[in-house]
Amino acid sequence: MDNTKYLKTVLIDKLIENEVTQVEDVTIDESRLTLYLNGEKTISMMCIPKDQDAHAIGFLMSENVISSLADIHQIEIKEDGLRVDVTATINENSLANLYKEKTLVSGCGGGVTGNDETSLKIPFNQTSFKVTPYTISSEIKIFYRESELYELTGCVHKAMIYLLDGSTISAEDIGRHNAIDKVVGKCKLQKLDTTKSILFVSGRLSSEMVTKAVMHRVPIIVSRTAPTYLGVQTAHKHGITLIGFARGKKMNVYTHAGRIDV
Repeated sequence: MDNTKYLKTVLIDKLIENEVTQVEDVTIDESRLTLYLNGEKTISMMCIPKDQDAHAIGFLMSENVISSLADIHQIEIKEDGLRVDVTATINENSLANLYKEKTLVSGCGGGVTGNDETSLKIPFNQTSFKVTPYTISSEIKIFYRESELYELTGCVHKAMIYLLDGSTISAEDIGRHNAIDKVVGKCKLQKLDTTKSILFVSGRLSSEMVTKAVMHRVPIIVSRTAPTYLGVQTAHKHGITLIGFARGKKMNVYTHAGRIDV
């Protein structure tokens, strides 16, 4: 896949000690993607205009506006790539809550969620799915090594789903929340089971990142960085195994450590 189309060139002054050199550098192109639901404008999101159908599906499922791929009757990406039209059977209460709550999330990119963690009515995740520490350590190395847009720009986040058969699905975006929505949406489009999987994410594990795992029934979430206190509490309450500071052979397991097969 040609990722260079998402890049823009800028002229910069590069300073090394007291020497200044004018050189070209690359930055990521961010755009405003607008989601229309059943003919009505629903939300606009700043993102990389890539995997737009997966982004729309993952976002709508994260917000419980749709419950499954079967709810979608039609999805269309407009020619400019900046508008997605979805026709679907929707949960009107969840859609109304999205407008009502409209919480600005702590993830970068200015994401918005209507999920109120205190009122989430999602069954406790009781899956018996387990993984070894070796799997987590080896996969997180691959996770950071194979990130083309990050290598090119240093300006994107990544999310990856590790599936039961050992295969992986990945997505990148300027926002951590967008990356998660995209990677889950890609799994749904391919009819892949995420109930026995690991979600690897770049950046901190704040409550809204954990809530996305809750909504999609992903039992384990891993990052090289730290969780917030509310992120830990959300994971504990909903049965999510939360792992931070996964670096080399070390990791901190904050909740539900029974899924780590030692």
